[in-house]
Parts: sequence; C-alpha cells; structure tokens
Amino acid sequence: MRIFDYETIKNRKWDSDILGLIAAIYKEAGKQELYLKQRPAELEKLVDIAKIQSTEASNAIEGIVTTDTRIRQLVAEKTTPKNRDEQEIAGYRDALSIIHENFDVIPVASNYILQLHKVMYSHTNNPMAGKLKNVQNYITAGFADGHTEVIFTPLPPYETAEALNRICAEYNKVIGNLDLEPLIAIPVFIHDFLCIHPFNDGNGRISRLLTTLLLYRSGFLVGKYISLEAKIAKDKGLYYDALQQSQHGWHDGAEDFTPFIKYFLGMVLAAYKDFEDRFLVVGEKLPAVEVVRKAAATKIGRFSKRDILELCPFLSVSSVEGSLRKLVQSGELAREGAGKSTRYYRK
Repeated sequence: MRIFDYETIKNRKWDSDILGLIAAIYKEAGKQELYLKQRPAELEKLVDIAKIQSTEASNAIEGIVTTDTRIRQLVAEKTTPKNRDEQEIAGYRDALSIIHENFDVIPVASNYILQLHKVMYSHTNNPMAGKLKNVQNYITAGFADGHTEVIFTPLPPYETAEALNRICAEYNKVIGNLDLEPLIAIPVFIHDFLCIHPFNDGNGRISRLLTTLLLYRSGFLVGKYISLEAKIAKDKGLYYDALQQSQHGWHDGAEDFTPFIKYFLGMVLAAYKDFEDRFLVVGEKLPAVEVVRKAAATKIGRFSKRDILELCPFLSVSSVEGSLRKLVQSGELAREGAGKSTRYYRK
C-alpha cells in the first residue's frame, strides 16, 4: 500500500502558473466579501439557483438526469422523486444542503464522509449506502471504436479504510498546523480520494461534495453562489484529462499532482469570475430587458442565449428570449444564425 505523507508536499516548489492562480483566487475572494457587504439581499438570489445547478450538473456528469422542470421541483420544492434517477438527484440535494448549512461543524473524517454517502443514497434501496466498497473497482475509458480499457486501478477493498483514514489525518494535520496552502491541500486530497475510490458507486459525486465542503471550511465560499459542479460539467474532458495525467505513478507515490492542481485552481478562479459578472447584472427589481442589456454589455464578440442565461440564472428562458428579441429590434444587438446556432453581438 502506498504511503500518504502531505509533509513532503509542503516542501515542493510550485511553478509560477500555480502561484499566480492562487494569488488571483485570494484577490477574487476578497472582492467577493466586499460585494456581499454591498448587496447581500440581491446576491442571496443566487444561492438557490446555485444549488439547483450544482445538483443537476454533478448528477448529469454521471448520466443521472431528469427534466429542467423536475430538477427545480426536486431541489427548490423538495418534491417526491418519481424514479431511480430522481431518487439519486434528491439524495445529492440533501447532502449538498447539509454542507451548505453545517460546513463549519462537519470535520474532515472518514465517518462523516460515510454519512454523506449514506445521505446521498437515502432515497434509494442501496445496501452499500454509507459503506466502503466490497469489490475491486476500475477506472475505464471508452474509445471511438467502441472498446474500453482500464486506465487506472484504485486501491483494493482491504486497503481502503486505512487509506481514507490516512488522507483525512494528513489533510487535517497540514491544515491545522498551517503547513500547506489550503488551495494546494484541497486538490491533493480530492485527487487522493478519487484514486482510492472508496465506494462501489458515487465516488465522483462525493468528491464534488467534498470539494465544496473543503473550500467552505477554508473560507472560499464561491460555491454558495456559483455552481462548481456546473463548471466541471462544462469542461469535463479537461477534468478527466487532468485527473488521468496526475494519476500516473500514484500507487508508488511518484505521481505529479501539478495537472490536477492547475485544473482545480483554474476552475475555482473561473467560478469567482462568474460571481463578479453576476454581481454586475444583479439589480434591484430591474426589468428583464435591463438585466439582459447589462449582461450583454459584459460580452465581447459573439455570444449565445445560453451565455446570457448563465449570467442571469434568476431569469426564465422565455424572459431572456423576449429580452434578446427586443434588443435586436431596437438595434442594440445583431443576430445571426438560426436554432441552436443563433448568436448575438453588440452593434
């Protein structure tokens, strides 16, 4: 079994890209605090929207889906799930809510991770809910010709409990002693968790819940207002590529965490940038067309309806469509293409 020792990581020299991303995140986190003091009520609108997007995106990455309407009903109204996919979506909703409301009293410890897993499967009849894996699992990749290959073999079941306890202990030690920058320790922990792959099912979704938990506990609250899961889902190819690159040599302690750390930091920084953009368009009871006009003003070059919806998630699709139509009619925006290829640009 490999030895987990975060002490060695703290002595590493990180390149300018990583240091620059960390500095940029701290700068954006400071700006977020100022924004929240200026308009807390308006920004609170983003919280429920982020929960919906996070629940939808994290499950969609794993192929667990339902309609937009049902997602809103399941998350916002906590309606009763109708099928297996909706049961798993409801479980993620519950686990995410627990983290949002109690992150400061949820320690980074194996038994709490097991409890989150149990909550995530609380609406299903899964006998392994809240239990570590009992069979060997494998990370596979599919190829264009239809065949699949094993690209990584996680730890066997008999090594899993000790490994999960160890990464929690190492993480708590370096964070508690201020030995390692949290923005380095968090992606290292998540990477190790995914390499251990401690559950038969649900490892990816639990890793995303843990990402939110660890960021919150270290004071990075961007995930409360911007869905980190949606950022991952949007570029999940980059996510899997970075993870695979960093897994080489992991069993022997010879892995290079750098690709995954850079991906992780880039994703967090992008979420903070999204928060700033949304701050610019969240106003007090502005008409929809004014909100869309402000959102369009932040765009350079061509943009789609979906780009505007991402900036104005509190508006309905029909409101955005109607507002874009009005802005085109007034001559403020130009439109080209049709259907899903429709694009707009400022004139």
